[in-house]
Amino acid sequence: MCQVTAGGTPSRTNPAYFDGGIPWVKIGDMLQGRITSTEETISRKGLENSAAKLLPKGTVLISIFATVGRTAVLDLEAATNQAIAGVTPRNPNLLESNYLRYFLNNIANALERRARGVAQLNINSTILKALLIPLPPLSEQKRIAKILDRAEELRSKRRQAIAQLDTLTQAIFIEMFGDPITNHKNVKTVPLATVCKRITDGTHQPPKWSTSGHPFLFVSNIVTGEITFDTAKFISSETHKELTRRCPIEVGDVLYSTVGSYGVPAIVKTQRKFAFQRHIAHIKPDSNFIDSQFLCAMLASPPLKQQADRTARGVAQKTINLEEIRKFTIFCPPINIQQEFAQRIEAVEKLKAVHRTSLSELDALFASLQHRAFRGEL
Repeated sequence: MCQVTAGGTPSRTNPAYFDGGIPWVKIGDMLQGRITSTEETISRKGLENSAAKLLPKGTVLISIFATVGRTAVLDLEAATNQAIAGVTPRNPNLLESNYLRYFLNNIANALERRARGVAQLNINSTILKALLIPLPPLSEQKRIAKILDRAEELRSKRRQAIAQLDTLTQAIFIEMFGDPITNHKNVKTVPLATVCKRITDGTHQPPKWSTSGHPFLFVSNIVTGEITFDTAKFISSETHKELTRRCPIEVGDVLYSTVGSYGVPAIVKTQRKFAFQRHIAHIKPDSNFIDSQFLCAMLASPPLKQQADRTARGVAQKTINLEEIRKFTIFCPPINIQQEFAQRIEAVEKLKAVHRTSLSELDALFASLQHRAFRGEL
């Protein structure tokens, strides 16, 4: 029913392979849902001298490496890196793209459970090609997709509202401290490591999985800037104790993605027990010098993202190492001013919490509709 096409990455040692106008999708670009633009482009030479393939508009994309099961639809011709597979219906009169995407969404957790690897979970194209998809008449597929589209539109509006509040946080930051690039307010700057008790990362060794217990998180669990516990991987209390023995996870700590969708900070706000993979940095601020909320806003700012971009290394999945993170230059105003910022942000966070609760309810509704759709009950 479908052609499954793996992506590829041109050699970054040849500048002629990039900035050539051909959209090149990475996992971070897939957050759009429907892809209309990409952060990077490649050239025709880059396409011809790599495993990347040009995929037609309407192709359903699914992430198969690191963040397993994320989907999107191409609204333009594009290529992808090797962390993403393109799934193209061979006959659009038999299988509708949107219906196919929602089917893949519906089985995302099942795919994650079948994924292998510790540092980076992955599935191969053989698994995708062997999937069995319910195939009602095309008119029924379109009806199902239309219902789910409406539910997805509601979710999208709620996510947009949260994103606007994130912009407000940055606006308050700029108002109080100025632009970190120009630093026209002459705010004191320091290396990140000097105001932190510790900067480390998650486990490097394969944990012993359990069918239930404490959630084990991946980069996909923090890419929105909030820690989510939607995972198919769990560890026992004994394993959790061993993994966190040297560096317990505490409220006020900051997690920071270092691979793939790198450069995203998220504050630990719960005492719920969990552990995470090595591709998440674990930052413990020293409260005598730096406020967690201030630090999170600083790390999320465009200038810090630029620092991350300059230090990221790798081909398929760019990576920032801990030593580079420790060297990040950050603002360090008086702690009382940071706390004033945190108080102002608290009001924004309360609004975001309302929107997140609403989004969570919409997510549950969407999941229910999606589940019923592929059981023939919608």
